Amino acid sequence: MDFDFTPEQIAMREHVRAFAEREIAPKAAENDRACRFDWDIAKKIFHEGFLGCPIPEKYGGLGQDYISYGLMTEEINRICSSTRTLFSVQTSLVALTILRWGTEEQKQKYLPGLCNGEIIGCYGLTEPDAGSDAGNQQTRAKKDGNDYLLSGQKIWISCGTIATIAIIFATVDPALKHKGITCFIIDTKTPGFSAQAIKGKLGLRASDTASLFLDNVRVPASNILGQVGEGFKVAMSALDNGRFSVAAGATGLVQACIDASTQYAMQRKTFGKVIGEHQQVQAMIADMVTECEAGRLLYLRAASLKDKGVRNTRETSLAKYFCGEAANKAAHNAVQIFGGYGYSDEYPVERYFRDAKVLNIYEGTREIQRLIIAQDALGIRKANG
Repeated sequence: MDFDFTPEQIAMREHVRAFAEREIAPKAAENDRACRFDWDIAKKIFHEGFLGCPIPEKYGGLGQDYISYGLMTEEINRICSSTRTLFSVQTSLVALTILRWGTEEQKQKYLPGLCNGEIIGCYGLTEPDAGSDAGNQQTRAKKDGNDYLLSGQKIWISCGTIATIAIIFATVDPALKHKGITCFIIDTKTPGFSAQAIKGKLGLRASDTASLFLDNVRVPASNILGQVGEGFKVAMSALDNGRFSVAAGATGLVQACIDASTQYAMQRKTFGKVIGEHQQVQAMIADMVTECEAGRLLYLRAASLKDKGVRNTRETSLAKYFCGEAANKAAHNAVQIFGGYGYSDEYPVERYFRDAKVLNIYEGTREIQRLIIAQDALGIRKANG
């Protein structure tokens, strides 16, 4: 692995960093307090073409590599985790999934719009009784002529109320278990499809989260993504991309904690000196810096494998697990360094603390990542993996 970034990668990172500090940072706290998805910021992101970063130019993307995409995601999350969620869903879970599994007609139909924001996507896998147990899909897809009728419920779906298309997983036959799961691309304006916003979230308050309801939603067979019965494979490959962007984003959150903590530690005084001179504070900052560097290397290794077209489930899980844990630890320490002020939204570390928790829950909990990592080490291969 080459540890030197190319001039193009450096330029991308610097451009995104400047954009995030200029356009996202001034409104991040306000949007969080208001629990508001900011369409103005989203439209500026669309205009920059960021959502098409790893999508080939022939489909309307920027044609960049995964290392550039990872750096971009880290820089966005360094400023706002809620905004980064848009990237994880639109790019990692939806566009890259269509790029890999879609027919040429599907790619031409959806990818340009996903890259420029004319189409907003969401990813409907999680159900009330199918979170970590993703193979236990209760949403049904019944064949009806050349169409399928989908009925069921999805929950905790990011971008669910703003999406114009939804990637939905449903089973054509529950007896087949994971081998019956099939993936569909659905226009959210189709009769029988509805979304309800989920409020009162601990973190990611400026992102859109919803429950989806499907009541005999008619979907043409031409909207199947992949083949009938391949849905579980589609879902797992999508999660490899989603976990990658979560890992990169988590690293950005650790960096944000470092930035805030080091600045505060050199201004705040106790016992006659700035708190940055106290060894306990230095120890917490040292942990943040070490884990940030380690996490960055882990997600960049996964990116390097993605760029080579090499299977990277293990490496992506390592990155997602480590970076999510590191973000929670860094946010905890940042609040400690800020003391009472860290308990108030006067400073951003309070938001970082709340936003960090979801990083070891969604796109596969930390427990699921441990299973993937351990089973690889033990040589265990699950039949449906």
